Parts: sequence; structure tokens; C-alpha cells
Amino acid sequence: MPIALRPVSREEFDLVAHIQVEPDQIRFSGTVAQAFEEDEDGVDFHAILNGNRAVGFFKTDRLYHETYDFAGADDLGLRGFMIDHIAQGKGIATAAVAALKAYLPTHYLDHRAVVLTVNMQNPAAVRCYLKGGFEDTGGIYPYGLAGPQHILRMALTKHPETQ
Repeated sequence: MPIALRPVSREEFDLVAHIQVEPDQIRFSGTVAQAFEEDEDGVDFHAILNGNRAVGFFKTDRLYHETYDFAGADDLGLRGFMIDHIAQGKGIATAAVAALKAYLPTHYLDHRAVVLTVNMQNPAAVRCYLKGGFEDTGGIYPYGLAGPQHILRMALTKHPETQ
């Protein structure tokens, strides 16, 4: 069954509340509950659906460049990307990452790329992002909560109607 991505409003916590990563992954992604508890300006929530069931979650950060000097004002930040532990290992994360290239421009017309940091101690996530279309910038962000992080970037596809 193909995956789909869709925005999640703050009132739709129940749609994604069940999503949980393995305990050792929380230090990298956080939890859905933590995301909803934080009141961050410029942050939007999104669900990764497999059929009608949410199997993943991520945040986009329109103000990412205000926190990270390696990002430009027209870069969108990707944060808190997680796949429910029951759905991991099935290619869903890679498919969701690949779908970002077409999905994000439909919601963020003024952003030319999506940028993220991924912990150097999380090689599975690094492989997933690279396989899904991100490129390693070669930069390292040394201040991650769980240690140094690779800086990855993916140019976003512009749809003909927005050019």
C-alpha cells in the first residue's frame, strides 16, 4: 500500500498519538507528545499514512534559519521525523522521505530546499535520508542534543503552476 503525507493540526493529536519509536530512538526524534506539548513558532505537524493509518510523524520548521546559521531564509527545516516502531523496517521511512520532494512545495511555496541535521550515531537514519533524496552537505552541526550531526539538504521540486 502506498504511503501518503498530510498536514496535522494541533486539534488532531489523536490521529498520531499512538506513534512510538523504540526507546533508544527517542533521543534522536523525541516523541509525538513532546512535539504537541511544545509551542514553537513556525512549526507545523505532518503525518505519514499507510492507507488510513498514521504510521509516522514529522515537523516542518519555517523559521529553521533563525536557529541554524547553515540554513537560509528560503530553507525549510525537517525535524522530529519518526516512524512507529511497528512499521519500521518496511521501507516506509524511505518512501516518506522521497515523497517530501513533491509534497512540501505544495504547502510551502516560498521554500527552495528542506534541510535537516541527523545524528552521526544514527547511521540507519543517515542511509534513509540519503536514499530518499537528501544530499550530505559535508557540514557538521556539533551542538546536537545527542552529539554531532550531519547536515543534509534536498532541493524541492517546483510544480508548474507555482513557477
